[in-house]
Order: sequence, then C-alpha cells, then structure tokens
Amino acid sequence: MATDPARKSPLKILFIGDVVGAPGRKIVAQLLPRLIPRWGIGLVVCNAENSAGGSGLTLRCFEELTEAGADVLTMGDHVYRKDEIHQVFDRSDRVLKPANLPPEAPGPDLAIVEARDGTTVAVFSLLGRTFMKPVDCPFRAADRLLDQIGPGVRVVFVDFHAEATSDKQLLGRYLDGRVSAVLGTHTHVATADEQVLPGGTAFQSDVGMSGPHDGILGRRYDRVLAATLSSVPTHFDVATGDPRLNGALISIDPESGRALAIQRVSINQDEARRILTGAADQLADPSGSGPIGPRG
Repeated sequence: MATDPARKSPLKILFIGDVVGAPGRKIVAQLLPRLIPRWGIGLVVCNAENSAGGSGLTLRCFEELTEAGADVLTMGDHVYRKDEIHQVFDRSDRVLKPANLPPEAPGPDLAIVEARDGTTVAVFSLLGRTFMKPVDCPFRAADRLLDQIGPGVRVVFVDFHAEATSDKQLLGRYLDGRVSAVLGTHTHVATADEQVLPGGTAFQSDVGMSGPHDGILGRRYDRVLAATLSSVPTHFDVATGDPRLNGALISIDPESGRALAIQRVSINQDEARRILTGAADQLADPSGSGPIGPRG
C-alpha cells in the first residue's frame, strides 16, 4: 500500500518520572542528550518537583534539566517547597504548577509549545485528592483547560500527580479520547499497566522516579527506618546509589492526537554507562511495544 508523503511521522514524547535530587538530575543530564537524537524524540516532559534536594525546584536545577533537553517541567504537591520557584516562574512559562491549585497560586498551569517536528502540544499537570492535601477537583480542572486549549491543538499531554491508582485510572478513562496521554507520577514506583485506551489515550498509573533506587522512594534507607522505629521526626536525606532513569515513551499521531503506542522506560547505571561509552548495541526498539531498558 502506498504511503501518503504529506502525512507526518508519529510524534514521540519522552516523559521522565519524578527527578529526585542530584542523582536524578545527573542521570537525566547524562542520558537525555543521547536519547533525544537516538530515539527521534520530539518533546521531553519532565516532572521536576523533587529535583532540588528531594523536594522542590531551584534555578540551578531548572537550568540543569532544561540544558539537558527537557522542554517542559511539571510540578506537584512540592511546587512551592523552595522559594526560588518564583524566580523560576519569572524565567520560564514552561514550568507548570498543578492546574487544580487555587487561582491565586502563582505560576502558569498550561504550556502550549512546539515540538521539534513543529507539532503544537499542550501540557498540563493535575494533583490528586486522595491521601493528599485538599485541592480543587482535577476532573473539572481538566475540563476547564481543554475548553481553553480548544480543538485546534490535537496533542495534549497530562501529568497526574496522585497517590491512588484508582484515581489515576478514573481520570485516564474520563479523558480517554480527549487527550493524547494521561501519565501518573508521585508514588515513585513504576507500574506495569501502560496501555493505549480505547479512545486513543496513552495511560500508565505511574512512570516511576528518576533517581537513586537503593533507598526508600529515593531517600536513605537508614533515615527512613530510624524515623519509623522511633517515631521521632527525621530529615530524609536523598539516597545516592543505583541511579536509574524511569519514564515512558509515547508515539502519537500528530494529526489526530491519538496515541499509537506507549512503552515503559527504565535505564539503570550499567546501561547508562554503555550508552555513554557507545558500547550499548541497542535498547529495545522504541517503535515497538514492551518496556525499554537493559537487555539480558
């Protein structure tokens, strides 16, 4: 069958899960400049709300992630943990607060950007309400933003920063056919439920975290254990070992906005070294299905 020469190739969006501390920033900065050309990535969205010492975002962390190739940074419940976030908002309109915070909360809640292939993409993030501080309804906030975006923008990406898997699945179904992707963050644990829903929306309950995996959700094991056994509040320092880049790679039809495929991404330190030294033969074909990561 002949192909339409005017038809655009699929747009590939790489979503990087919660970047945790210096180990997370380092592995992103090492790998992202290699992965963008290697996989033909058109847009990189990165959840950056844990990038500064494990909580919040500073100017330095913003610069490290964007210089590495991140196009849009989404935030979550720790958005205002660092005072420098206000300077970050002044610097860039591509760092997004959750859209269902009160209207008085500072910062942009929607980014409409141009991908590397010229496709217009809308990006926003939402907070869940189960086991989290009270916020406005994420479902109504999504409706409001979709009305604001309008039908002219076909590709819409949503980061849902939430605790409960049921909430994430519900929002995915609610937005199925109206957005290109609903991907979860916040729990720091990747789920194995990546799929394209019937209406053409890519979904995964949680894409996991990019950072040290030798602790407890990116924090030092001994500190978490001490606080648990003693009930004495303890500062949870960021762990340092076993850094991994976790996320998802989504292929999207830029004309319809429908997702064509979604794959988990998980790259550990050994595989990262092979990529950086040119010793890696290849990762799983990012045009196929199944997780992308070390073989063997």
